[in-house]
Amino acid sequence: MLNRRTLLSRVAALSVLSGGAAQAATASFDDFLQGVAGEARRAGVSQATLQRAFANIRPNDKVLELDRRQPEFTLTWEQYRDGRITAQRVERGRQMYAENSTLLDAIATRFRVSPRIVVAVWGLETNYGGFTGNYNTIEALATLAWDGRRSAFFRAELLAALRILERGDVAPDRMRGSYAGAMGHPQFMPTSFERLAVDFDGDGRRDIWDSRADALGSIANYLGRSGWDETERWGREVLVPPGFDTSLAGRGTRRPLRDWLRMGVTAADGTALPPLEMQTSILLPGGAGGQAFAVYQNFNVIRRYNPSDFYALVVGMLSDRVA
Repeated sequence: MLNRRTLLSRVAALSVLSGGAAQAATASFDDFLQGVAGEARRAGVSQATLQRAFANIRPNDKVLELDRRQPEFTLTWEQYRDGRITAQRVERGRQMYAENSTLLDAIATRFRVSPRIVVAVWGLETNYGGFTGNYNTIEALATLAWDGRRSAFFRAELLAALRILERGDVAPDRMRGSYAGAMGHPQFMPTSFERLAVDFDGDGRRDIWDSRADALGSIANYLGRSGWDETERWGREVLVPPGFDTSLAGRGTRRPLRDWLRMGVTAADGTALPPLEMQTSILLPGGAGGQAFAVYQNFNVIRRYNPSDFYALVVGMLSDRVA
């Protein structure tokens, strides 16, 4: 339990803050932490871990500000694509692919996931580890769980983060990430970490913050466990015939690739598309007259990482450019 000295120190610390969460009653945050601590102890988290994890944390106003001002997604496909598939990101991706080729080959052998897709996810999530976030994960998750808007979701993530600390995969001061609790190179939420992070370098810890092997292995494991088929592509850019019925576009319509070929769909790069039975959807992310894509089952696997068509398309396109 939190002792009186800790409670009093939090009162003093919070009293000097202004605005937002800092204006909330201090006891309510401490009561919340005590409730979480009790639940965590019942799940096997030690008092020593709880003391280290909760030391000096307080409601983070910036976390709440960012959570509450998330803009409605209004970018066009072209804006989203061009903001992420940049010459710099492609070139850096090629460098990272070459630099880590031996590691990526070993990961592909174990998880049966294309190295280029792993690199593309890595590049899109954190610019190949260049920016993984600098928020204290425990403080951020505690703030969001205490706030109440999505308390059940973030409380579960907070408890998972405490279990990760108890296991010893990372120290509390290194457990940092986005304001919403996404962590490390792959930007895993704590519950995803528990299920899918791997110790690929064999040092006894699943370290997605400082071990490139663990981080990339974990991305591959995530995709592999989500159903990646190493015998298929993610998809490709195509051309649709004049007068194409746009009501047929979308992930909800799946037909054998050969059926789309009969309707006049062709590869955008001029190569011949094979008349296969593989289930295929046609996407028009920018609407009629814009880019068109034929996407296969692996596209839906990428969406398991982030449920956005734009995201999955950019990962696929970036993967084709980096390797």
